[in-house]
Amino acid sequence: MLRWRGLSNVPPGWGRCVVTIGVFDGVHRGHAQLVGAATRSAAERGIPSVLMTFDPHPSEVVRPGSHPPQLSTLRRRADLAEEMGIDVFCVIPFNTTVSAQSPEEFVHEVLVEQLHAAEVVVGDNFTFGHKATGDVARLRELGERFGFEVTAVSLFGEHAVTFSSTYIRSCIGAGDVELAAEALGRPHRVEGVVVHGEKRGRDLGYPTANVSATAHAAIPGDGVYAAWFTVQPGGHAPEGMVAGQRYMSAVSVGTNPTFSGRDRTVEAYVLDVDADIYGQHVCVDFVSRIRGMEAYDDLDSLITAIGDDVERTRSILEADS
Repeated sequence: MLRWRGLSNVPPGWGRCVVTIGVFDGVHRGHAQLVGAATRSAAERGIPSVLMTFDPHPSEVVRPGSHPPQLSTLRRRADLAEEMGIDVFCVIPFNTTVSAQSPEEFVHEVLVEQLHAAEVVVGDNFTFGHKATGDVARLRELGERFGFEVTAVSLFGEHAVTFSSTYIRSCIGAGDVELAAEALGRPHRVEGVVVHGEKRGRDLGYPTANVSATAHAAIPGDGVYAAWFTVQPGGHAPEGMVAGQRYMSAVSVGTNPTFSGRDRTVEAYVLDVDADIYGQHVCVDFVSRIRGMEAYDDLDSLITAIGDDVERTRSILEADS
């Protein structure tokens, strides 16, 4: 798969293609429907498929400070798109100039002049152009004028629930990572770097990896979770671990109320592993919420609760694997 940032990477002599457009945060099951429609049509036509996305999130440019919790990093979106068979992952740097484009300007300058779209695949609720004044009906009108087809895909799933990033964010914020996984098609992932924390876990007999999540990451609601922990490939894996291999972990999300904490943290106790993980780029895939965050009267009660969390984590993830 080719990965372009900006349209300056479109090669000379680029022909027609099928384009699907959106932020694609999470690359959830609704997005998979769009991607599937685009790749199938591209294969039938014998031309490339292009997934067009935007960075940063358009809302951050239009309304600074309103960036929604992010379900996936840009690299993660690209990797998932490649797994789904997309030929080109094209990132449009979103800025005030792009946000000011009218629907007609966006279609003519981007889809027609640069990408030579033969077909454009979007969700049936798609909007575009300055102040979102363009919709699917307007896109079809412009398609007739400029010579490309438009396919609008419904994003409804089971139980009449619309697969959307907004819906998934609400599930994650409530701690319902299982419901989020249903809509995503996979467990919700938080990525970050392991940094030094208070080291209380080591004193309690359960050393944790304090994961400093990427900017704007969608962090599950406070509680304890069973999750898969993976050191990302690309660097030197710590002794005792294999990069890319997933390990069972019990993950605490919250402020450590037993110790009157204030800062919200993501701390992962990796089962059956004794390794120096500091500085490692890791990902945590949340499988199931075990319990809410609680304050304990004494350390013995806390240690007992953590032991129970670890055993429940092992049981859940053995079944998941």
